[in-house]
Amino acid sequence: MARVKYVKREDLNEDHKPIFDRIAETRGSVDNVFTALLNNPEAAKVVTSVGEYIRYNSKLDPIIRETAILTTAKELNNSYEWAQHEPVARKIGVRDEVIDSILSGKGPMGLPPKEGIFIQAARELIRNATVSKNTYLALDHLLGSELTIDYIVTVGYYSMLGRIISALDVDMDESLNLNDKFNL
Repeated sequence: MARVKYVKREDLNEDHKPIFDRIAETRGSVDNVFTALLNNPEAAKVVTSVGEYIRYNSKLDPIIRETAILTTAKELNNSYEWAQHEPVARKIGVRDEVIDSILSGKGPMGLPPKEGIFIQAARELIRNATVSKNTYLALDHLLGSELTIDYIVTVGYYSMLGRIISALDVDMDESLNLNDKFNL
């Protein structure tokens, strides 16, 4: 059970209802993590605007983005984000071998370096709060400066979101057809 109430649209004052509406409009629904965040509508507005940029406006290849998100979820043992993003990753074409590698904790071993670097970089960011010189150079070589920044922002955002989910003990959304959190 979440440590805060899940805020519904009708719980918000008129000034804050547009925040709820924007979340619903851009994502198609307002999931539990965002209804929990809506206990502070202004914080929810800022947090969701960064997520909106990452998911819908960044030029980062969606396969790279979802690989980073799944790796971040795995590193943080965040079943909520994993459950949200594994279907997205599969739908947009993240290979089963990449997903299995992330889930097993073995990746990037056995993957082509171009795929493995995205797993390695996310792991380093989560574990060390930075990336090694070689990992950074590989990212920059593959992505260029602008998209390397987007990659780092993606891992940072989903790391923040994962910590919010854990700290607030956010329940799995009913739409996922999962009654409880599962262990990664």
